[in-house]
Amino acid sequence: MNTPAFEQTPFRVGIDLGGTKTEALLLSPDGTVMLRERRATPLDQGYRAVVAVVAETVRQALSRVPAGAPCTVGVGIPGSSDERTGLVRNANSTCLIGRSLQGDLEQELGRAVVLRNDADCFTLAECRQGAGLGYGLVFGVIMGTGCGGGICIDGRVRQGPHRIAGEWGHLSVDPEGAQCYCGNRGCVETKISGSGVEAAFARDYGERLPMERIVAGARLGEPRCCAAVERFLDDFGRCLGGLISILDPDAVVLGGGLSNIFELYTAGIERVRRYAFHDDLSTPILKNRLGDSAGVFGAAWIGDTKGGFL
Repeated sequence: MNTPAFEQTPFRVGIDLGGTKTEALLLSPDGTVMLRERRATPLDQGYRAVVAVVAETVRQALSRVPAGAPCTVGVGIPGSSDERTGLVRNANSTCLIGRSLQGDLEQELGRAVVLRNDADCFTLAECRQGAGLGYGLVFGVIMGTGCGGGICIDGRVRQGPHRIAGEWGHLSVDPEGAQCYCGNRGCVETKISGSGVEAAFARDYGERLPMERIVAGARLGEPRCCAAVERFLDDFGRCLGGLISILDPDAVVLGGGLSNIFELYTAGIERVRRYAFHDDLSTPILKNRLGDSAGVFGAAWIGDTKGGFL
């Protein structure tokens, strides 16, 4: 008698807990997508509401798993979990900070849950089946509401002893810059995330516009928007050029909503070449292939013992 596939390989639930949406994915043992859904993340309702939405989303996915079949649950979060205390830290969804999210979810669900940084999940996914496939050392970037990064070495994501490897978004590049929620000034996140560019525009012009409107205005030649996008591209070049000078990766993969700004792959790359410490920089700077699904695929894979992490 043949052994059923699910007795050899588990089903996998992945949750991508974002600032605006929570996405769920269920993968069968052979990798087939069995369920995908999105819900709004109720950050404005507080921590307990977030836990409730994540738990309900996991339950919905688990209801599709055959009775008795093994299944892992992985959750990607915009921060990391302290191994000593189990408490979330460094999260730009600040209601999570200082909370035992893993423990609370495990208590709510009655099963093991694995938490990892969302940028690490993104990087893992893109290196397994996306734009980073086939490259030895890849730096994955998320540029959205916040800004994060992950380092993948030969198909496995480096976390480091403090689980902060690749936390590029909180490198302070301007000590006179805007205050960051992390307590420092002028972090990369304050320069090249959507929220950072919007906040800078509001400080300069007394009007808050969404990033999409700023980019669209620049393409139409609106002077204020042109200046904001020019600064954004220059900051992108300076920040990523410096990172490449330190890490010298085989490739960089861009993700998050801002990765859809095509100017990053033209003028942005030229700025990176200007600031990197090499006179003939050839590092591929690639758009993701998995779109905004990359993080949730990575989250689905992290429930394994190692889950592709170092």
